[in-house]
Amino acid sequence: MLPLAGLMVLDFSQYLAGPSAALRLADMGARVIKVERLGRGDGSRRLNLRNQWVDDDSVLFHTINRGKESFMADLKDSRALVRVKQLIAQADVLIENFRPGVMDNIGLGYDAVKMLNSRLVYASVTGYGTRGRWAKKAGLLIQAMSGLTWLNGDFDQPPTPFTLSVADSLAGAHLVEGILACLFRRGRTQQGGRVDISLMESLLGMQFEVLTTWLNDGHQPPRRCAKNNAHAWLSAPYGIYQTADGYIALAMGSVTDLARIFASDRLAAYHDPTSWFRCRDDIKAIIANCTRQRSTAHWLTLRQQQGY
Repeated sequence: MLPLAGLMVLDFSQYLAGPSAALRLADMGARVIKVERLGRGDGSRRLNLRNQWVDDDSVLFHTINRGKESFMADLKDSRALVRVKQLIAQADVLIENFRPGVMDNIGLGYDAVKMLNSRLVYASVTGYGTRGRWAKKAGLLIQAMSGLTWLNGDFDQPPTPFTLSVADSLAGAHLVEGILACLFRRGRTQQGGRVDISLMESLLGMQFEVLTTWLNDGHQPPRRCAKNNAHAWLSAPYGIYQTADGYIALAMGSVTDLARIFASDRLAAYHDPTSWFRCRDDIKAIIANCTRQRSTAHWLTLRQQQGY
């Protein structure tokens, strides 16, 4: 039996963050009922990638909402609201990602619904939290506002966004963590609770390495490598390098070992590990020149032959 079999989840959310959390719960066995706006439904029904459609809905919508049931309702209609409240009274989890205050205004905020169902786990996803002057900012700005875009690309490039919905996906995973923790507590107390996750908090949590570094090295801003940047605060050789017929990824290895593999006296000169960060642009330029000379297979074979 799947671990969440027998639980009912009401998914009021749309697009990616909330629906991805509901999808994870469905994959663990929960029955998920997607509550959509009458007529239009989830906005992601029209959010297509490369014109990929299934009937009149985007493939993206089907991907993030597979296995769910659908319930259409006009939440501003009093009769429809009665039916929705009947579902809430039976549910174990409610997920919503409206702007702060919207669910309260239609009578489905946490304080109202916990009177209908004290065992309900009420889970919300917002862009920047539920309070403060940023609370109603658009979520589209999250990557830029979090500073994440300053970690991608090379030194001479502008802020570069991730080409994936990383904030939504990560927030969805964090929301599931909170929901499961609250369900675990409910098993002991018989009381539900509230889970709040924001996209901004998820992206800041993701950057714990770089934020910890920033807080402890005099608040110096990140400095991306001139070329082959893969991490603003890691030493050479970390990065992806072009070979004669493709590319090769080098992790946090030894520059001294690479000097032997490449038979490079120039690289061997950087024998002090402290120089691998201080001089990483020069080191990476030497490595890039070496890797371009031969094929990917050649370098992989040579590494194995030399026992690295």
